[in-house]
Amino acid sequence: MARENSSKSGRAAKRRPPAAEAARIEAIFARLAASNPEPKGELYYTNPFTLLVAVVLSAQATDAGVNKATPALFAVADTPEKMVALGEDRVREAIKTIGLFRTKAKNVVALSQLLIERHGGEVPQDRDALTALPGVGRKTANVVLNIAFHQPTIAVDTHIFRVSNRLPLAKGTTPEAVEKGLEAVVPEKYLLHAHHWLILHGRYICKARKPECGRCILYELCRFKEKTA
Repeated sequence: MARENSSKSGRAAKRRPPAAEAARIEAIFARLAASNPEPKGELYYTNPFTLLVAVVLSAQATDAGVNKATPALFAVADTPEKMVALGEDRVREAIKTIGLFRTKAKNVVALSQLLIERHGGEVPQDRDALTALPGVGRKTANVVLNIAFHQPTIAVDTHIFRVSNRLPLAKGTTPEAVEKGLEAVVPEKYLLHAHHWLILHGRYICKARKPECGRCILYELCRFKEKTA
């Protein structure tokens, strides 16, 4: 308990930007929350295990592409035991439309086996335990912890990295630096959903090549020098 309280107090101590900047950040998330009070991820899944598999498969692939392949796979293998029984060859065949499908099939079966051996077939609610699984990096672990277990993590993908540096919220040259910066400045009440709001904003509004600033609800709060009219 002492450790938990220490962690919270440390995080609170870091979250003290200048008053004007804190007000701008508060306004940004207030608008995002008002426009989408209960944001959801776009990957198809049925339980924490299938979510983990879906996020592993989504690396360097689109959610839409993954969603085309996974319903049939999860219909026959929605637990680690069933995935191991299905085997790498059949998993590979099921996900062959997804980029890097050979490596991903190998990782999915291997992580399923380790879930059985180390965690009784359950998805662990711990980042270190998750990242010890094949094909699971920090971003994947954060997505699973956030969506499946409602932990206030921020998984920095290309969309969040872009939006955070553009607005800006937290500038950084690496995903982990942006993650830590966001954790330090996002108001506590918005941390749980911040991940989804920023991803969706980057995917549909603050696009990489041509941001749609004309319909952005954050337009006057954004300091991006190359805003479109």
